[in-house]
Amino acid sequence: MKKKLIALAAAGALAAPVVASAQGTNVTIFGRVQAEYSLVDFASQPSQGALQDNSRSSRWGLHITEDLGNGFKANARIEQGLNAGSGSALTPREQWVGLSSNQWGDVKFGRVQSPFKDFAGGMTIDPFAYTTLQANGAGGTMSGGANGLGSGANTFVNSAIRYDSASIEGFTFAALLMPGDANTLDPLQTGGIASSFLPGGLGSNGNTGGRNGEFDGQAAAKYHADFMGMGFDIFGGYSRDNANNLQKSIGLRTEEVWRVGASWAWENFKLSGQYEDINNAIGSATCSTAAALVANPLDTPGSGSGQCNSAMNWGGDGNIWFAGAQYRLGNTTLVAQGGMTKAHAGGVNAAAARKADSFTVGAIHNLSKRTSIFGGYQHVYISNPNGAAANDLGVAASGVSYAAPSYATGNRSTYTIGVRHNF
Repeated sequence: MKKKLIALAAAGALAAPVVASAQGTNVTIFGRVQAEYSLVDFASQPSQGALQDNSRSSRWGLHITEDLGNGFKANARIEQGLNAGSGSALTPREQWVGLSSNQWGDVKFGRVQSPFKDFAGGMTIDPFAYTTLQANGAGGTMSGGANGLGSGANTFVNSAIRYDSASIEGFTFAALLMPGDANTLDPLQTGGIASSFLPGGLGSNGNTGGRNGEFDGQAAAKYHADFMGMGFDIFGGYSRDNANNLQKSIGLRTEEVWRVGASWAWENFKLSGQYEDINNAIGSATCSTAAALVANPLDTPGSGSGQCNSAMNWGGDGNIWFAGAQYRLGNTTLVAQGGMTKAHAGGVNAAAARKADSFTVGAIHNLSKRTSIFGGYQHVYISNPNGAAANDLGVAASGVSYAAPSYATGNRSTYTIGVRHNF
């Protein structure tokens, strides 16, 4: 009996500091597990299928809050991505600490998402975001830039400060600054010549920033109004990815992207649209691996699998538009959407113009508040496709040649069915 009492007392003594440190702090475990079977049919290539989560939707994390009083809170988030079906659990997602106020809004410091992804349009208007039917990257109707400043699946911005305002009469504002003024900051985390001039995260997790005093930024605003049973959202934004010294030496200039869009909802029906004008593409000349769907078929980018239909020519201009319609029928949402990417001729390699049109149809059925099944079909038409060599960066200032990943350039048909559970 005495031994049991001693053991209980020891356990209580060890647990006491944990309980004390948790007082006033709330820790929420959250996440998502998703798997889908996708059959991808490239023109002139055999159809291949895989059962996994190659759009990198699955993740888990901790969200931490502490009430500081007077309407202020301290917040933090630690999040990790995984690929159900492949055994991969190595992808860092959001990792930040910040402060929030009911009156002034939120500020975050660390690795964050861009306002173009989760605030003003982007993935907020795509019901198939984080599936093989997503509009960004492979769909070619939304920028999937690997530098984290677009709507790319699994792309984030390192070493950043982000501010989101409180709502004032329906208006909200968000801004991001990446103060990349460290001469040796490596956005790729790989070393070598590639990290000196390529946008961060190419073929990996998606980061922006760079070397030689580069400062990147983004600002966006939106307005929401309800009128006669209808909901209206109007949004717009500006994104700037400054070219660093080595990028300038090979002819690249500061990338600028303008975005405008809107959504209209009435009863069970919703329409959304978005337009992006891209100038001097740097990050917009790339796709993250999740946006290009290079894991389905199971292969590497250099082998010709995957597509990057939203990419511009290096240093070139272009535009992308997206339009979608949704209709909710009980627990099922029917979706039809599509759009077009136009990469204008030019850039540092004087590459030819390219165009990608896509359309997607499908449905999402909610089995509960947390579990859903989805499926559908997507087709992408490619006009005047460039081979990878036509858009390689070629020889950098150091004399080292670097070739961009070669993606399949033919038309693509995708069929998918999947299940998702949020917790």
